[in-house]
Amino acid sequence: MRTFRRWRLRSPGDIAFSVGLAIVSGLIVFAVLYPVYFVVIASISNPTLVATGQVAFIPQDINFFGYQQILEDSRIWRGYRNTLVYATVGTALNLFVTMPAAFALSRREFAPRKLLMFFFAFTMFFSGGLIPTYLLYRDLGLIDNWLVFILPGAVNVYNLIIARAFFENSLPEELFEASVIDGASYFQFFVRIALPLSMAIISVIGLYYLVQHWNDFFTGLIFVRNNEIQPLQIVLRDILISNQAFAGGAGGSGGSGGGSYAQQFADQIKYGVIVVSTLPVIVLYPFLQRFFEKGVLIGAVKG
Repeated sequence: MRTFRRWRLRSPGDIAFSVGLAIVSGLIVFAVLYPVYFVVIASISNPTLVATGQVAFIPQDINFFGYQQILEDSRIWRGYRNTLVYATVGTALNLFVTMPAAFALSRREFAPRKLLMFFFAFTMFFSGGLIPTYLLYRDLGLIDNWLVFILPGAVNVYNLIIARAFFENSLPEELFEASVIDGASYFQFFVRIALPLSMAIISVIGLYYLVQHWNDFFTGLIFVRNNEIQPLQIVLRDILISNQAFAGGAGGSGGSGGGSYAQQFADQIKYGVIVVSTLPVIVLYPFLQRFFEKGVLIGAVKG
């Protein structure tokens, strides 16, 4: 009743604007979510119906052939294990290095902070290139070593800048002065006060690092040849290549009809691979959403 009265008090222009805004927002949400939804229903629908455009909103002739082929492959479980290890250990190391560095660079009394920040920012615009990087990793013993997924990317400069901005703008200087009066050192202030007040930014940066490790494809492709330590993304790529080769072989030996049929099932496996590779991050995001929404606005509003 109260909502109805509120609408009656609004002018026709305000009502038209609200309705238009709701329609535009709904279209944007649909444009963002529908491709994800389509991939999910295409992965469990008859591939022939998907290929002929008969699957749009409701799955047709449901089957789990694609998931069966993916999950029966022992490589997928090895890839999941490896990626979980890399993502967990890597994200922990990233936060362990990034947060103290950002706190130190946020302190105005730290004299060399501008010079150090320049060296950090320099790496965002210039790099040695692929060949020097490969030679460096080889000399450090990181080729075909699982640590290549963790150590080289221990600090992301963009995340470092976000964390530094948080410490500069969100922690009052009076808080540090009060802790100093109580006899706290920089380390004690950071561990006991700064970190507990930084859960929002830690969650945001942790999610950024986690997704970065989860989607890491290039490192395994270039620097690793040992299949036992390959991440999930490389394993999924190998599964896609093997199924495409099967479809191509069926097309060359069994005629166009057999090749088309095999290609359709290869496409279904491709949809399943997309779901398998993105599902863990999608499931994790809702638990961090409240921190994420707060953390992404850090530094955007002052005063």
